[in-house]
Amino acid sequence: MSAAEVRIIGITGLPELHAGDDLPAMIVAAARAQETTIEDGDALIVTQKVVSKAEGRIVELASVTPSPWAEQYARDFEKDARQVEVVLRETKQIVRMGHGVMICETHHGFICANAGVDASNVERTGTVCLLPVDPDASARAIRERLRASLGLDVAVIISDTFGRPWREGHMNFAIGIAGIAPIINYAGQLDPAGYELRVTQIAVVDELAAAAELVQGKLDRVPVAIVRGVSFDRTDSSLSELLRAAERDMFR
Repeated sequence: MSAAEVRIIGITGLPELHAGDDLPAMIVAAARAQETTIEDGDALIVTQKVVSKAEGRIVELASVTPSPWAEQYARDFEKDARQVEVVLRETKQIVRMGHGVMICETHHGFICANAGVDASNVERTGTVCLLPVDPDASARAIRERLRASLGLDVAVIISDTFGRPWREGHMNFAIGIAGIAPIINYAGQLDPAGYELRVTQIAVVDELAAAAELVQGKLDRVPVAIVRGVSFDRTDSSLSELLRAAERDMFR
């Protein structure tokens, strides 16, 4: 993966997306408008929010009837009971609760706050955005459309912002991938001193997602970025390879 130089190029100019919009075509059009050429071997980092909007993963809170549990939790922590109910529907199990935050395991197997349900950067108040139903499938669909329209082989990573154990602050992680192996495994290789590495694995797709956020930001309306100059294994894989089994998770 190591490279002497890496470029990160933000793609601007995408409009507000809605259910049914052709996101791959809009990405190509926006890149052309700013005279950015997508190249073979690029890694394309696409934020979850625009993918979810194009896939219609927006919920009108007015349509939600909260359960008694959601009503009580909302009263205790001054939350919107309807949004709490949406979180519960997106949750496989609640891993931790405290300080008005639910750490949830989603139906995808992600561990994150509030099951990834988010009211920020949606078009209007009174709505919340959900994670894509199958982020890997979303990434594959974008990759296949780009290959068909441009004749290029690119990796596609769907990214979202998660918190982390041990440290303050948030950063972008990969939640869906296509055309790239998620992990670089150094086990069995020798370091310069001859020591054999035994367990070192690098989550390259998370590194690329985090790097792209440097040009995307949270408020800058740059939902797509190209990371160029990084070599990676173009194996078709699944993000599930990054999910640690519960029995090996020291934080559950």
